[in-house]
Order: sequence, then structure tokens, then C-alpha cells
Amino acid sequence: MFLPLTREEIHERGWTQPDFVLVTGDAYVDHHSFGTAIIGRILEKRGYKIAVLSRPDYRSCEDFKRFGRPRLGFLINSGTVDSMVNNYSVFKHKRKRDEYAPGGEAGGRPDRALIVYANRAREAYKGVPVIIGGIEASLRRLGHYDYWSDKIRRSVLLDAKADLLIYGMGERAVCEIADALRDGFEIKDVTWIRGTCYKAAANPDENKFIQLPAYDDIIKSKKAYAESFAAQFKNNDAISAKGLAEKYTDTVWVVQNPPQPPLEPLELDEIYELPFENEEHPSYKDAGGIPGFGEVKFSIVSTRGCFGGCSFCALTYHQGRQVRGRTRESLLNEAKKLTEKKDFKGYIHDVGGPTANFRGPACKRQTAKGVCTDRDCLFPGVCAAIKPDHEEYLNILRSMRKLDKVKKVFIRSGIRYDYLMADPKCDAFIEELCRYHVSGTLKVAPEHVSKNVLGYMHKSSKKVFLKFAAKYKETNKRLGMKQYLIPYLISSHPGSTLKDAVELALFLKEYGFVPDQVQDFYPTPGTLATCMYYTEMDPLTMEPVYVAKTMEEKKMQRALIHFHKRENSRIVAAALKKAGREDLIPILSSHKYHTRRHK
Repeated sequence: MFLPLTREEIHERGWTQPDFVLVTGDAYVDHHSFGTAIIGRILEKRGYKIAVLSRPDYRSCEDFKRFGRPRLGFLINSGTVDSMVNNYSVFKHKRKRDEYAPGGEAGGRPDRALIVYANRAREAYKGVPVIIGGIEASLRRLGHYDYWSDKIRRSVLLDAKADLLIYGMGERAVCEIADALRDGFEIKDVTWIRGTCYKAAANPDENKFIQLPAYDDIIKSKKAYAESFAAQFKNNDAISAKGLAEKYTDTVWVVQNPPQPPLEPLELDEIYELPFENEEHPSYKDAGGIPGFGEVKFSIVSTRGCFGGCSFCALTYHQGRQVRGRTRESLLNEAKKLTEKKDFKGYIHDVGGPTANFRGPACKRQTAKGVCTDRDCLFPGVCAAIKPDHEEYLNILRSMRKLDKVKKVFIRSGIRYDYLMADPKCDAFIEELCRYHVSGTLKVAPEHVSKNVLGYMHKSSKKVFLKFAAKYKETNKRLGMKQYLIPYLISSHPGSTLKDAVELALFLKEYGFVPDQVQDFYPTPGTLATCMYYTEMDPLTMEPVYVAKTMEEKKMQRALIHFHKRENSRIVAAALKKAGREDLIPILSSHKYHTRRHK
């Protein structure tokens, strides 16, 4: 049974009112890849009455009265993706499609949805607690650079006029908040819960909370903003982090409690084994369903967290650097349930997470003392404290392959080849990867090849990528399999000059790689690279960073990656002239470039 979407459905259950109304900008999909479903189901298991207000009409507060006054509060998220990222491309063009809307129809989700929804909820029922969470809340929890307005915005807690903000993976926090409200606590007094931000009238305990540069300072000084971000970046682990306090006025502070500890394997099992329907709500059938659900319907989430440390990724700011994996038994049980679905065709599309081949904490130190704040796990190379081992993951994959009705188990969420190559037994994994888990092409993410740019990305060297590519090619040849390697790349990343972009183009030509996907750097809230983009300095060193900000140069760097495309010949030539490499025009502007993929 799905969670109620209408007033009639709550009456059918014999309810007079829900305990919580769960508001989301996504269509309602009752599947564990969607945070709304997880939060709804875990609260339901604890005995709370939950109603889902999906994609509400935000033009007035009337739709927010659909279920009547909630007894305990509104729980609000904007959806799976930050609403501004969801609505706009990197070039700030309105997107024509919304993957999480019925039929993929764009336009039903407002800009800055979290703020809009929270204010409508407050307008609908004064005095009802308003709690915000999800990715948009998590990444905007303190003063942050906003790419779309090109300015520093306040904590979304203030602009949403919410009572409390949950950041990170919110299962524990939301249950603790629900229990506190049930037990009679006023929302204004619920200030002790980890993984939350709240408003305060004064600076909290200076021994427990680091005072960040004030909001007035970070809007005036890029150096102050960089210092603030560095403090946030280094205080994001449940073991080592202190709380943070950000001043707005003498009587308005936003206080961030330390993060919640990551869920342990058995706790993850419990969550992913909740009674999800594992389907989109039937009311969307006539509209053509939810496109984004198709990508994950036959996929299995095996882990959370990532110790990869890529500077352009906000995942560690949301899920943390400590990886935790579900147990083998839980994963196999889910796989068996997938095989029983009527529309299962024999293919499990993914068994992974942020990074498929991570299964647990990077090292013993992380679980004892917390993650390192002065170094990365995999950059500039794999830390000596890490002992890469893929045997457990291989055993899980082998067991899934043996299940009745399973034809193929793919790995789509990506592997960290630097971590893989550091495993003394990497050959065994690569062979099984090629033999059983690739569908014609394997997509990996070197992102760039320039040592300069890779340094700002916190990514491993070109040498490691080439070593992996050679081994992948050799393995496929030995197995008699025609399979390709396609790199994901980022253009115009902070630190990348035209010289670096030319180096990448020459690399692609030399090795015959044809990139399938190129993403122009997108400055999204919460990432180290976004801070570099705005401040033009590295917040961890305070050294200056070159940033390509003009549309002309952005287009040049992107075109150089796709130099083989005829329509890019003119801009490629212009880029080479600007870079002082006119000698390369006959080489990189040639339409005779071979488009064979790297095998």
C-alpha cells in the first residue's frame, strides 16, 4: 500500500489527520532511491501517520491544506535534485524536461522550491512546525554562493522561515525530531539533535561551536567566504567535527550541530528492507510514468558515503566520507525480489552507490578518530593506510549472477579505477568486470588529464588512468570481447586554462578516446570547486586559482574536448589561436579525425 496522496486516502485509513505532511517537489515514487519514500516509511514504521503532498500547486497555500492541519508538522524537501539544478542548465537555460515529474513534463517545480514550499506551509497553518531537509537544505544550510543569482545567499533555514533544518542523511534526525514533538517538546526547544541546524538569539557555547565569519563579512570579502567554507569542509565528520555558528545579526544566528554518525550495515539493511512498493504511484500511469524511476527501478543501492574526495562533488558534504555498505544477505534478498517483478527481464542495472567498488570505511583510523581533515584518501595517490580489497564485492556479484532469472548484473554507478589499481588482486576484478558486468562500454571518470587541473579536482593522475585503460583493453582482447572505454570529462573546471584544455584535446586524439559525456563545470552549492569558482582561490590553501568565467572561454574549452565534431571547427581554431597554438589547427580541426572508440 502506498502512503496516502489524497484526503480521501487518509479517511480510508480511518485517520482524522496525519501526524506529518511530507512535502516534495518530486512525483511520489515508493522506492528507496527517493528520500521522500525512505523518510515516509521509516516514520510509518515508528507508528506515525504520514501523508505525501507531492508536487503541490505552489501558487497559493490551498493545496497545503489538502490533508488538514498536521498534528506534528510539515516535513519539506524540494526533491531528489536541487531545484535550481533541476530547472536550469549550466548555461542558465530553462530545462525542457523534469526527470522526476509525470511524463518528464517540466515546469511544475518552482525555483528555490524549498523556500516556496516552506513559506506556503507556514501560510496554510500558523504555528505548525516546519522542518526542511533533503539535498537542497543540506547543501544550503549555511551562507553559500548561489550561481544563478551570482551572490552569497543566506542559510536557507532563514529564507524558508523554517523552524529546523535537517542536513545529511536524515533518517536518525527525523525520527528524533518526531519523537521530541510527540513527547510534547516545542519545536523552538529542539536544539540538541545532531545533523540539524537551528536559529538562535545568541552565540552558543564557544567551546563546542566554531564561530564562522559573520554573514556581513562573507558577502563583502571573498577571503572571508573561503575561510568560512574551509571551516565547514573540515567539520563534516561525526567523530571529529565541532558545531558551527554563523552570525546574521546580534540576535539572529544559525547554528549547525555536528553531523549524525553514518548508519551501520544492519541499520542500512533495516531501512532498505522497509515495505516499499518499489513502484511509482499508479496515478502517474496515464502521463507516461516517471522517467527518473526507470533509471533505478532494477538497481540496488549497496553503499552510502564516498571517500573519493572529488572537489566538484557535493556528495561528501551530504552523505559524508565514511562509507558503509549493506550486508550481503540484504543485497541478495533485494535481488531475489527484483527477479519476482512481472516486468523483470533478467537484468540488474546496477549494484553500487556513489562509488560501486567502495564497501566500507577507507581505513581503521576513520572509525576510531574520524576522517582526516588535512589530506584526501585517494589524492594525490592512494593513502598508505588504505588496504584496497574487492573480494567482498566480487562475492556479492557472483552470488547475484547465480540467481534464477538473472541474465546479467551491470555496474553503472561507476568504479574508482585508482582504488581498484591499488588492489594487489585487481586483475581478478577487472577480468570479472569485463566478462560479466559491462554492456559493450564501460564509463569511467578521469575528468581531465592535466596535472594542474587534476590537482584542483583532487583526482588521480593521467598515468593511473592509462594504466587502467591498458589493462582493460588487454583483458578484453584476451577474453575475445569487443568492449569500449568511454571517459567522462569536465570542461572549464576551476584551475583549467586554455593550455590545459589543449592538452586534454591532444590526449584524446593520441589515444583515440571519444568522450560520450562532457559536462561544463556547474557551480552547485556545497562543493570545494564552487568555492574556488566564486572566490578564485583554493580555500584549503588560500592560493589563487584561475577560473574561466566568460561564456566565450567556456565554449572554447568545451569545443576542444569535442574537437572532432565538424560544427566545432571554427571555435576550436579560435581557441588554438588564443592559446598561441595555431600550429595545432591542422591537427585538431581536421575532419578526418578517426572516431573509433578506445578498445
